[in-house]
Amino acid sequence: MMDLNDLYREVIVDHNRSPRNFRRMEDATRSADGHNPLCGDKLTLYLKVNDGVIDDVSFEGSGCAISVASASLLTESVKGKTVPEAERLFATMHALLTRDDATVDVAALGKLGALSGVREFPARVKCASLCWHTLDAALHRQSEPVRTE
Repeated sequence: MMDLNDLYREVIVDHNRSPRNFRRMEDATRSADGHNPLCGDKLTLYLKVNDGVIDDVSFEGSGCAISVASASLLTESVKGKTVPEAERLFATMHALLTRDDATVDVAALGKLGALSGVREFPARVKCASLCWHTLDAALHRQSEPVRTE
């Protein structure tokens, strides 16, 4: 029987090999750029927000497997959410990835729970969190690129 860690690894590998919503969005209403100089990850995140709801989300760029998988999972998870719901999800994911004392219900996160093991590898936390910080910048219309240094 496959254990949870194996399942999580499988989700990350799948999303890296076949990233969801990987495309430039020409009609985006918000976007932000992110860069992780430590690993070389770079991405642009695009949002189409109508009446406070994220109708569409996509990304383009390049990066390590964790970075690409995290961005792919992010796009699936925020599509259809309101801006406040996406902001809350950002806060939850930030806690999951960075805080040892985080009381996040990993099971409730569904596929996003696959990123929970990244915290055990401090050098990879920035890879997994880059897209989430870029999402936060896009939601708040920040013009400066996000950097994880």
